[in-house]
Amino acid sequence: MSDEVAKALAARPGGDTIFGKIIRKEIPANIIHEDEQCIVFHDVAPQAPTHLLVVPKKAIPGLPNATAEDQALLGHLMLVAAKVAAQVGLSSGYRLVLNDGPEGGQSVYHLHLHVLGGRQLGWPPG
Repeated sequence: MSDEVAKALAARPGGDTIFGKIIRKEIPANIIHEDEQCIVFHDVAPQAPTHLLVVPKKAIPGLPNATAEDQALLGHLMLVAAKVAAQVGLSSGYRLVLNDGPEGGQSVYHLHLHVLGGRQLGWPPG
């Protein structure tokens, strides 16, 4: 079992997360974008040469917890992901990943997008 799978199986929703601490600047991160709605930073355990995390400032545990009120925020995350992908030079392509739940590989219960690129990505991803 990979380290990431083990983390996902051990993770539980609820409480403060590392992303909340990064948003509040209690933990340092290599931030490349920040606006009123989200923050983007480099993953500390990259799974590709370029691995960014797009994290909403609103703490939504997972996609099933999003409501109709979050529709614009979710769209904003996608647009920001495209913007930062271009900013870091992923002109040949990239992958967006949203992990949800233990079997989906979610290890932090604060919804976020992974932007992966910088090499040929395989298919299927799992």
